[in-house]
Amino acid sequence: MDFGLSEHQNILKKSARDFLARECPKKLVREMFDDEKGYPPQLWKRIADLGWVGMVFPEEYDGGGGDFLDLTVLLEEMGRACLPGPFLSTVIAGMIILEAGNENQKRKLLPKIAAGESIVTLAITESSALYTPEGINATAIAEEQDYIMSGTKLFVPDAHVADCLICVVRTEDSCAKSGGITLFLVDSKSTGISCNPLLTMAGNKEFEVLLDKVSVPQGNMLGELGQGWEVVESVLRKAAVAKCAEMVGAAHQALELTVDYVKERVQFGRPVGSFQAVQHHCANMLIALEGARFLTYEAAWLISENLPHAKEVAMAKAWASDACNKVVLLAHQCTGGVSLIEDHDMPLYTRRIKQDETTYGDADFHREFLACELGL
Repeated sequence: MDFGLSEHQNILKKSARDFLARECPKKLVREMFDDEKGYPPQLWKRIADLGWVGMVFPEEYDGGGGDFLDLTVLLEEMGRACLPGPFLSTVIAGMIILEAGNENQKRKLLPKIAAGESIVTLAITESSALYTPEGINATAIAEEQDYIMSGTKLFVPDAHVADCLICVVRTEDSCAKSGGITLFLVDSKSTGISCNPLLTMAGNKEFEVLLDKVSVPQGNMLGELGQGWEVVESVLRKAAVAKCAEMVGAAHQALELTVDYVKERVQFGRPVGSFQAVQHHCANMLIALEGARFLTYEAAWLISENLPHAKEVAMAKAWASDACNKVVLLAHQCTGGVSLIEDHDMPLYTRRIKQDETTYGDADFHREFLACELGL
């Protein structure tokens, strides 16, 4: 059994770490909390020029032709760096276009996304915060050649800078659990759309998006009428693994910060790290982290190989959500009060992980899925 990365992936990992350490220092991350956009455009351009935004899109759409495992390696390094900006939201939206869009839509949109010229985001969750069909109550009603869209979307990432929203709406009532749901490409500048910023724990940019009788051309439909949930569910699984990768990167950095600190911090005439309780805390952090990493990469590999992966994704997100929170909790216990100071890096990782825990389904959501898979 070989759990190692390929030569290409090792090069990607090292180059990404070096680039992000140089171009995305923690000072910049903190500055973006109060920045209107939430990311520096020059850094976004450099990332796009490196081919990272288009990494998982086919070469025929000006993408890099990479697989999901390559993206997972990259996202772990982005989590380590606390990279701000619309990278993941745009890539996830691009995946939906790749899966559901017709050829004209793909050729029109994906090259712009890959080049960093277009930012796209997915608007799915509503007041229930559910990632299930029952949570979709926003509607789109056919009217001549258009659809009139109404409703409220919550926790929409980067909606303020997005050129286009992919809205998940209900176009008909259906007896089928996942029926009647359709995807639409919506110009973010359309009349009737308004975005209200939400205060987030991690300082990232999320919005309440109000859809007040927004007119959307029928040609902006992604996929088949009433058949959108299957695509959403497929991409949400990939998005959950992507979040796991970011959490693993953040937790790994929290572990490294902790180990470095307890080696140097002297108390009672000896390094704090020489005390058994602290040693066991650090060991437990490593155990939790490696479990999350292996489950994440197993799920990512299955996705890359186009093999069944629903259970593995649920296991990875459930474990990573709990394990990475455990890592940062123990990190704070080992480092003490200094790690609660805003100028310290540890709060950056604690807040990121705590917010990512619930994104694309928290641990309980994925445990319930696994219980159903077990026939319970």
